Amino acid sequence: MVLSVDEGLIRRILGASTIAVVGLSKDPAKASHDVASYLQSHGYRIVPINPTIDEILGEKAYKSLLDLPEELKRQIDVVDIFRRAEDIPPIVEEAIELHRNHGHPTAVWMQLRIVNEEAAKRAWAAGLDVVMDHCMKIEHRRLQPK
Repeated sequence: MVLSVDEGLIRRILGASTIAVVGLSKDPAKASHDVASYLQSHGYRIVPINPTIDEILGEKAYKSLLDLPEELKRQIDVVDIFRRAEDIPPIVEEAIELHRNHGHPTAVWMQLRIVNEEAAKRAWAAGLDVVMDHCMKIEHRRLQPK
């Protein structure tokens, strides 16, 4: 089963305010840094998830979604993932756990060229919106009023 992605779903997810970016790199040449910086410049709060850094883009970084402070766990709207497809399942499981315990996040977004059908099905079955193989920056630019 391939989960369908339509413009309405993308618009709904882009209506978020706080995005946890899993795999956010300090390297400005990396896609994760570029996308997170773009989203931050367009008013989104970015919460970096990367166990190898302390701070990026002026925000404290956390080792995992489960390491977020309790208050922040209730604020994450979207988990935007920049990790290899095989690394997705445990991240999605953390997102599902947060969703069950805090009602947030409400969506999991796997960036361009990242597809993990099984993890997507688990997230969807747990009540999360799911997007795979799309870039939040590209979609945000595409759907912005001219």
